[in-house]
Amino acid sequence: MDLKSGYPFWAVRNGLMHAFPPLRDDLQCDVLVVGGGITGALIANELCANGHDVALIEQRDIGWGSTAASTALLQYEIDTHLIDLARQYGETAAVQAYQACAAAIPALREVARGLKGVDCHPMHSLYYASKRRHRAVLQEEFALRQRHGFDVRWLDRDAVQDEFSLDAPGAILSGLAARVDPYCLTYRLLARLQKNGCQVHDRTTLATLEPTARGVTATTVEGVRIRCGHVVMAAGYANQRWLSSSVARNRSSYAFITDPIPEDLLGPLAQTMVWESARPYLYMRSTGDQRLLIGGEDDAVDIPARRDRRVEAKAARLLKKVGTLFPHLPLQPAFSWAGTFAETADGLPFFGP
Repeated sequence: MDLKSGYPFWAVRNGLMHAFPPLRDDLQCDVLVVGGGITGALIANELCANGHDVALIEQRDIGWGSTAASTALLQYEIDTHLIDLARQYGETAAVQAYQACAAAIPALREVARGLKGVDCHPMHSLYYASKRRHRAVLQEEFALRQRHGFDVRWLDRDAVQDEFSLDAPGAILSGLAARVDPYCLTYRLLARLQKNGCQVHDRTTLATLEPTARGVTATTVEGVRIRCGHVVMAAGYANQRWLSSSVARNRSSYAFITDPIPEDLLGPLAQTMVWESARPYLYMRSTGDQRLLIGGEDDAVDIPARRDRRVEAKAARLLKKVGTLFPHLPLQPAFSWAGTFAETADGLPFFGP
């Protein structure tokens, strides 16, 4: 399935950055990673760093699935509130989930260190109450995060207006967030791994997996065999094919990116991503060349032709919303697109065999 519509900015700006050949001959490895997006690249990088012989395959070009359409707001803030996770799983488990996400942000920045052009940069995150009735929920959320040591400040209406020129009943300002170009990071990581001996092959589609006495034999649609000790499935929505039960649903998110905006007009938005308590929520963040990337208007449409037809209208609605919130900003859309992503019921990932 085609996972994107329109013109995702990362692919337009970067193009095909490196050549990864299709797999033509049988191979052996310790671990096979299936999926050549940012998740597969990070997993392969970690495995190689720990001494494993790794091969990675991707059915499209590298980074050409959901990664190309990702808006890459790196936040520890799971879409499900900490207070809601605490009610569902207990406070200890909920806090552990948030802490794991918080630890991942500096870890990812360390992975990106020294890689050219990936625009991995620390940010703040402003989570504002879309409606007056949301204020109490956000205050409860703030109190629980603060109690467990997260770097957060509560901003009342006047503070939100003074610091961000935004009219909102209140907001949580988090000191830990980041941005990145996910497409460029994927290519840079896999090109480095390939140079160091990892086998990376795109345009290579997995057909079957067969457990053996010594591991797993994976066979591609072309009949090429990969004998390995372990397989890691990092194929996003396509992982569903290999699971006995459904664990996620497909959702589409819509986005556009502006032309560069003068720094004096961006103000604190240059260093602060913004999102809201309404669902589906509006979100926005800056890029290294002073553009604003704005997204939201999520829906359940995952049929490519239907999603394609919605891109321009969705982008127009996003533009109107942001123009109302920040009327001083000169918002000139440069590219608009949509991407389809797998979403779990509670926002938490699934791991395991």
